[in-house]
Amino acid sequence: MADTLLEVIFGVVDLALDVSNVIDRTKQPSEPDTVEVPPDPKPLPPAAQRALAEAEERERAAQTASGTDQAS
Repeated sequence: MADTLLEVIFGVVDLALDVSNVIDRTKQPSEPDTVEVPPDPKPLPPAAQRALAEAEERERAAQTASGTDQAS
């Protein structure tokens, strides 16, 4: 009989603690999800754009010459 009474008391205390935890969690303000956005990239200077275009052209020419032209 005493074991059953203790189990009931512990069950009620456990339930009260669970309810208390749920109430505490609902009181805490929720944080909005924030997303880090990288800054806009700076445009390349004209000399760098020309160098990049020349390097891409050389790469395409080398792939065509070696017969390993891959579909992009």
